[in-house]
Amino acid sequence: MRTFKKFAVLLSLLLALPTSPSFASEPPSVFAFSGAGYGHGVGMSQIGARAKALLGESATSILNYYYSGTVVETATDTQTVRINVGHLLTSAKFRSDTKGSALELLAGDIVETGTAPILFSLPAKAVITVSMNGSVISVSTTIDKKTSLVALGKSFTLRWSGTRYLDGVPSVMTMTQGVQAVKYRHGQMQIKVVKSKAHGDRMEITNSLRLGDEYLWGVSEVPSSWPAAALQAQAIASRTYALVRATAIKSACDCNLYGSISDQTFAGYSKESEAKYGALWKNAVTSTAGQVITYLGSPISAYFSSSTGGVTETSQNAWGTATGYTLSVSDTASADIKLNPRFASWQRSLSQQVIASAFLLPDVASLKVISINATGTVAQVQATSLLGKSVTLRGETFRSRTKLPSAWFTVNEELS
Repeated sequence: MRTFKKFAVLLSLLLALPTSPSFASEPPSVFAFSGAGYGHGVGMSQIGARAKALLGESATSILNYYYSGTVVETATDTQTVRINVGHLLTSAKFRSDTKGSALELLAGDIVETGTAPILFSLPAKAVITVSMNGSVISVSTTIDKKTSLVALGKSFTLRWSGTRYLDGVPSVMTMTQGVQAVKYRHGQMQIKVVKSKAHGDRMEITNSLRLGDEYLWGVSEVPSSWPAAALQAQAIASRTYALVRATAIKSACDCNLYGSISDQTFAGYSKESEAKYGALWKNAVTSTAGQVITYLGSPISAYFSSSTGGVTETSQNAWGTATGYTLSVSDTASADIKLNPRFASWQRSLSQQVIASAFLLPDVASLKVISINATGTVAQVQATSLLGKSVTLRGETFRSRTKLPSAWFTVNEELS
């Protein structure tokens, strides 16, 4: 009897303890989402800018609409900027096929007006290969199918003929990473060892370019076939964005700007040389030379994205920092399937591994949106593991980590 009483007391105590959520023994393998828009949604909507241009609005009118309280004025844009075109690399190749062209390699990180002894000069069709060899860069050349090791070092500068760095036949230099080959016409390349916390010693390759023309000619953020006013608005926004970042070098990439969506997509020579339409983009850049967007007298961080969920996002909602020029405004063009066929609405499924990694959890048994911003974006989303541990993320952080198109989303049924 006494044993039974002890058991009854123990059972009552156990029943009185707080209970954790009860989940199936296996977490869902896939999570489904529905949403609208593409990108963070802060600042100018590129789909919206195109729609306004089609209606006859000017570039200045478009920019004043999406960046509240701003003006467009002229500033100096002749600075040299370093654009990262190769991040965390272990190898890359360089080659020029232009007849009569030359490639020159110099030791060290040579700045705009700097000079250094030339390690070697190669004719057209010769290949320079750079690769990590422990903590240094190994440089080899291939001429007529014969490969030779020619240099070891921590940093190098590559120049090609027909640029402001090296006289000679105007040429196009091709850089190959794996199977990706990109052509470059302007500037010079810096190749440097940078230590990564996650990967150790890696190569960072940057293209040094004059901001106002050489760099902007290669920015590939919108189709060059778009209306002139939309191209001009993009050129001014891109110039402003780059100008604000021209004053500091990021140590992680040895650059002012990444040549990817981390900053602005940079396509090199292929943008300005694009058949039929490349000249239209180049004209948009030159016709707006020096024009930048300012707020209270200073250039702004001119954020832009492809499209929105029907209204633009604020920087406060997206990143926790408010600015007077990133207020939310209507963007109905983004919700028009004719103007935005791919992202007026979308459906996505993400694996258990992707979701768990985003929250730094071993697994995710339950995922739910716990708050919504006034703009309709997800403010906070919460994941709970099988063991009952919950982690909450800002909606934009979750979008960025999982590569969902936007933070205008809902979580659908979890799929087993």
